[in-house]
Amino acid sequence: MSDFAGMEDLLQDFLQEANDLLSDVDNKLVDLEKMPDDRGLLNDIFRGFHTIKGGAGFLNAAELVTLCHRTETLFDKLRNGELRLSPELMDLIMIATKGVRDMFGDLSASVLPQAAPPELISALEAAARGEGETAAPAPAAAASATAGTPAPDWDALHAAVGGATAATGEVIPRHEANAAADAAHAIQTAPPPAAPAVKSSGGGGRSSGVRRAEEKSRETTIRVDTSRLDQVLNLSGEIGLTKNRLTSLRADILAGKNDSETLHALDQAVSQLDLLVSDLQNSVMKTRMQPIGRLFQKYPRIARDLARQLGKDVELVLAGEETEVDKTMIEDLSDPLIHLIRNAVDHGVEDPGERAAAGKSAKSLVRLEARQEGDHIVLIVADDGRGMVADRIRAKAVEKGLITEEEANTLDDRQSFNLILLPGFSTKTEISDVSGRGVGMDVVKTNIQKLNGSIEIRSEPGKGSVFLISLPLTLAILPVLLVLLEDQPFALPLSLVREILPIERDKVQEVGGKSTMVVRGEILPLVSLASLLGWPQNRYPEFGVFMQTAERSFILGVDSFAGRDDAVIKSLEDFRPHGVAGVTTLSNGQIVLILDMKELLSESPRIDSGRLPAVLDSV
Repeated sequence: MSDFAGMEDLLQDFLQEANDLLSDVDNKLVDLEKMPDDRGLLNDIFRGFHTIKGGAGFLNAAELVTLCHRTETLFDKLRNGELRLSPELMDLIMIATKGVRDMFGDLSASVLPQAAPPELISALEAAARGEGETAAPAPAAAASATAGTPAPDWDALHAAVGGATAATGEVIPRHEANAAADAAHAIQTAPPPAAPAVKSSGGGGRSSGVRRAEEKSRETTIRVDTSRLDQVLNLSGEIGLTKNRLTSLRADILAGKNDSETLHALDQAVSQLDLLVSDLQNSVMKTRMQPIGRLFQKYPRIARDLARQLGKDVELVLAGEETEVDKTMIEDLSDPLIHLIRNAVDHGVEDPGERAAAGKSAKSLVRLEARQEGDHIVLIVADDGRGMVADRIRAKAVEKGLITEEEANTLDDRQSFNLILLPGFSTKTEISDVSGRGVGMDVVKTNIQKLNGSIEIRSEPGKGSVFLISLPLTLAILPVLLVLLEDQPFALPLSLVREILPIERDKVQEVGGKSTMVVRGEILPLVSLASLLGWPQNRYPEFGVFMQTAERSFILGVDSFAGRDDAVIKSLEDFRPHGVAGVTTLSNGQIVLILDMKELLSESPRIDSGRLPAVLDSV
């Protein structure tokens, strides 16, 4: 039974506001570490904890009130000059914010939080009394005043509050968070010095509320600016007036009034309705759009905690936080971006000694940027680290049996970098809390493809790596290319289409028993859509669609085209055939299948494994 019967709406409002407040506090803590004497930051963080404490008190969450109060007391003394901020005190504060977030997990499961670990409360109280290395007096005086005071057991504290300190803006399963993208360690330009040993904190410390929160369904509410709702309301009113006008004209026409003036009025009303419906559709779509900054705000803390864990000095720079993305996409982007940021900090960025030897600054920069380009959103994760070496990636892929030696010899640098997206690709020889299992970058690729997006990798040895993610503005509407097999149309995601080519049979060559075409000097495999669908192929395809996914480029043979369209996607929840992402309806009422090319190709890992059916040669 819920501990908040009759208060569910109030609880949800509190959690939404408190999560935003705590994420803001996390970011300000990262800034405070660089500017420990900034009174403005100290006051803002103090007010954040104070506000959370007030809301928790109204909900009778006494243990959350206690933890916030202890932490708030520290900041009150810091802003009044009674304490000074030390690295040890900052670590303690970070652990406290992790404890607060774990309590949010309990609240999201509609149960009152359990008490914070006694070790944490004791450490906060001791710090507030000025014990340890946190008191404001001069170091010598502080040392003598606190002689004999034992320092907190940091390993025990981390374990007590749930282990990893890489706090996030939402609950993320430990096995996913620790499967950081591990694709580029031994393939760098120079062997990095051994990383400091990272002691595992054990996996059993997370609260039951957090585990329950993980099992809950995704958030179904959304914040919408009232001005956007006003626009939807106004358009709805205009459509209502136009509908009344059409009803009146219909009555006139049925009564036999068919003069040119009436027909002209009908034409104007229909055009007006078409315009209003289009505007309404755009306005409704905008209500789904949210600034991506709400997602970005949790990443500086993640980068900070991992860098400190690895003994690196890393600053995460954010840009384009005002860029708007579909709300459902923001939720699905969380894990891929976490993997890429952790990958940049763990693998891309060198250790301090290696950076010094390369003549680089001690501080490494990782950039997370979002921007809109046409009808797509582009996300960029870039680092100024050691970069990747294509030859080493190819060699590692061959060693792991992911590709053959012959295939490796045909890959250029861009294609070689994409190999790190393959399942099981890892160059780490030891598994740690951070990486080594070969699943991180595969998770990134899979999640991005689920969003109908693509990922591109660029890297230069000694200068760093860049990951570019391209996504549609929204998942509700998908630009598609309509292709025909005989008279049956199918929809292909336009984001995968690069070019449309005529297929000239005398230019189709067989290489090793595989049908291929040469496009601007590049040999591309040719596969017919009919063969992918398992349809009988009664004639030779007349056109080829040059398609490009994250892993491969190929020519898809089709009979003809029916144009381009913006498909309103309808999912097939109860029954979804293999290779079908959903359906859409054309203006003539015809239902069209939207093809999932990745799934269609999944039965055959390599699409160039054969030639076009021999029967076509005689057609």
